[in-house]
Amino acid sequence: MSKREFTAANAYPYDHSSPVRWLISHVMRRKLLLGLVLLFGFISTYTYTLSPVLIGQAAEEIMHPNGQLQNIALLILGVLVLSGLADLAHSLSIETLAQHLETGTREELYASLLGKSQTFHDRQRVGDIMARVTDDTFQLNVMMNPGLFFIFTTILGIAMPLVQMALLRVELLLVPVIFVIGYVVALRHYTRQLNPVARRQRGQFGKLNAVLEETISGIEIVKASAQEPFERHRFRRNARLFRDFFVRQGFIEARYLPLLLFGIATGLAFLHAIILYQAGSLSIPEIVAYMGLMGTLRFPTFISVFSFSMVQLGLASAERILSIITTETELDENIGGYNRPVEGAIEFENVSFSFGGKNVLENISFRILPGQTVAIVGQTGSGKTTLTQLINRTYDVTAGRILIDGVDVRDWDLSALRSQISKIEQDVFLFSRSLAENIAFGAPDATREEIEQAAKEAQAHNFIMSFAEGYETTVGERGVMLSGGQRQRIALARAFLSNPRILILDDSTSAIDSATEDEIQKAIRRAQEGRTTLLITHRLSQIRWADHILVLDRGRLVASGTHEELLRRSPHYRRIFSRYDVDLPPLETQPLTA
Repeated sequence: MSKREFTAANAYPYDHSSPVRWLISHVMRRKLLLGLVLLFGFISTYTYTLSPVLIGQAAEEIMHPNGQLQNIALLILGVLVLSGLADLAHSLSIETLAQHLETGTREELYASLLGKSQTFHDRQRVGDIMARVTDDTFQLNVMMNPGLFFIFTTILGIAMPLVQMALLRVELLLVPVIFVIGYVVALRHYTRQLNPVARRQRGQFGKLNAVLEETISGIEIVKASAQEPFERHRFRRNARLFRDFFVRQGFIEARYLPLLLFGIATGLAFLHAIILYQAGSLSIPEIVAYMGLMGTLRFPTFISVFSFSMVQLGLASAERILSIITTETELDENIGGYNRPVEGAIEFENVSFSFGGKNVLENISFRILPGQTVAIVGQTGSGKTTLTQLINRTYDVTAGRILIDGVDVRDWDLSALRSQISKIEQDVFLFSRSLAENIAFGAPDATREEIEQAAKEAQAHNFIMSFAEGYETTVGERGVMLSGGQRQRIALARAFLSNPRILILDDSTSAIDSATEDEIQKAIRRAQEGRTTLLITHRLSQIRWADHILVLDRGRLVASGTHEELLRRSPHYRRIFSRYDVDLPPLETQPLTA
């Protein structure tokens, strides 16, 4: 079983050994529906193929009247009505089964995506993932109905007439059996040609969707750079490639041989029947029944060109979906691991971290006491944000270890650990939901009074109430309706409401004006009471009241201490504040080291 950050409760144990077995395990969850599909399919096909035999009996009655013609006609009517009703029930049951298959696979894929690590998601294109969750799962629905529905009909639609022919005369099977052998060989060649095209078609659709998502998400940059013609050309090129695979599929389908074989077989079957008739081995009513049964073979032969295309596309989609589900991630949620209230002690022991083959952090060691406020400073790209992402296991360390309350973060129950750590970043993400839902995202059971109190502490209540719908205002995708400062205040309210033991502020007041910042600083200081706080910022007003300061440079901890100590002894720290209008003390000869 692959490692994951999240596992759905009471998840059904699907078979992931192959796409076909995975699909079968989904279908077998609905055994009753599957049983109804088989039952009604058998009844529908049996009664449909029985009608030519009864028509042959009617022909016999016409040639040699015995007073049973009306009864036979009523029997044919009853058989065909029963066939129609069974066909309706068959269609309903397999359509219901197909909908369950689509829903089940989509839910499993979504739960799997939630369980993947951040490293996994960093490597994915959102548009391609969206294509798998939406269109590929829909292809499984189409594969089941009408794809497998027609294949099941094809199998029964060929087997049943052969049985009925054998009951008439065993020698009548000569031509149909030769036809079936040729049909299977031609169909196998057809599916072998179609399979690679179907795979590439589904892959190209994922690329097309990824390009579309990237362009729409970055539409502001596209317009600001006047790159609409370039993006239109790129999309057109990908759309043409997607179209070309459909055209290639059409060429393969156009060379579908079984229909030609059926036409030849029908002529040979009639010739064979005439020869048997001339030899006195076959009567005219039997010829009528035989040719009627041969006619029933046309629909399953014809429909195979579509049904097998749908199945191939469905299997290609199943392979794409299963490749995501079975991809192992780097983190384990560690259910049953260490689980207790966090006090807030944090310790890095020789921590190194690499990403994409590049060293981001190297040999970092420090200790933070419970309740301390620690500022992390350094030039852009020095590893400040990455360092904080290791604390809540957004990523795992490459070497060394991180301890919280003396316990390695990898030994903690991941959910218990993250529920007690809150992080507010510069680029705040808000969901396209109401303001109240965004604030309560980390505390879904919070009351309206608690939500409003958290908003007041974050200085967000006043601007929220300025909207016509107040806390029920939907903010739009990624909070596009709000300014940067408003989004950050919503994020602060969310953090206050979740009541974390460790609070990480990653340049969280960068988009807030000075007047509002003063109020928010008061709220942050109230929130810091009794909590360990890590503060990433370049604002001198925030750094000064930190208990301890860490200075990073190119992924290494080059200095640590208080504000006054670092100004005196750290060239890196002094360089950060050289642009401020402050009096810097003389630099001591011995620089402060970590």
